[in-house]
Amino acid sequence: MKSNRNNISRRRAALQLTHGVLALVAAGSGKVALAQADRPVKVIMPGSAGSGGSNTMRAAAQAFSKALGIPVVVEDVPGAGGIVGTQAVVRAAPDGYTLSMVSNNHVIYPSVYKSVPFDPIADVTPISVIGTTPIVMLVNPTKMPVKSSQEMVALIKANPGKFNYGSAGNGTILHLAGAMFLEEAGNLKATHVPYKGTGPMLTDLLGGQLDFATSTLPAARQHIQNGTLRAIGVAANVRQAAAMEIPTFVEQGIPGYIIEVWYAVLGPAKMSAANVSRIHGALVTAFAATDVKEAMAKQGNMINISTPEYASKYFLTETIKYAKLVKLAGVEVQ
Repeated sequence: MKSNRNNISRRRAALQLTHGVLALVAAGSGKVALAQADRPVKVIMPGSAGSGGSNTMRAAAQAFSKALGIPVVVEDVPGAGGIVGTQAVVRAAPDGYTLSMVSNNHVIYPSVYKSVPFDPIADVTPISVIGTTPIVMLVNPTKMPVKSSQEMVALIKANPGKFNYGSAGNGTILHLAGAMFLEEAGNLKATHVPYKGTGPMLTDLLGGQLDFATSTLPAARQHIQNGTLRAIGVAANVRQAAAMEIPTFVEQGIPGYIIEVWYAVLGPAKMSAANVSRIHGALVTAFAATDVKEAMAKQGNMINISTPEYASKYFLTETIKYAKLVKLAGVEVQ
């Protein structure tokens, strides 16, 4: 009887040793350790469905899943300009199963809100700055029958306070872009209307509840192409390859109006270096896939996957940059 117990104990010890060796082999081979589990990686998008960030992540999700070796689920969590979704990520376990793709909004929060329920720097683990996407100024052509920035500026100037403009929420990059346009165009007056994401904002712009708004090009491209919304200009220094027909504001006489959206992937604070490295490697592989590269070019995204180290430094420098820009644009602290 005692011999049988010893045999069982030895077999259990051997099995445990084998499992340990297999785990070390998997880690050393560069395979994602998460692949041994049966639950998917969740990528929380702190915005509404149809936003530029959501479109970007969804276009890469299948390739990202393939690179990781496990399913990837993309979930849109709008609210408070992105704070609700980001808070869900911050509160998650730092095990690599919960990630987010954030935008400039993430580092703008401290400058536009008196109180934020997390620290945008200390409470996250930056994994990579993915790239940038252009911002376009849109009008509802039935509400604002203008075709150029000169016509738009003249109309707003002649009717101070009459027109309204939308954003994805107070303190978002789209709010800042709208306020910056009014400032750069000659301190024009218009009423800001915040929404819980880009999708609801575009819906009301299409419906005529809004007169104009800024948006990422990927989120607005379809509406521009079918003529339901008109793009007055792109806030970049050169025309964009994905929409060469849209002139820049620089060439329309507003040289200071240059602003773009960037996207970055992050996780909760205190993620292990091994998980950060593996997820970063999977992002590099995913965004190098031919179909993803084609989707990014079509959307107008400029992809340049950064290192985790660069992302950490970028978050800090961008926080300082937008603090100055918020004051310059006169955005009111909420």
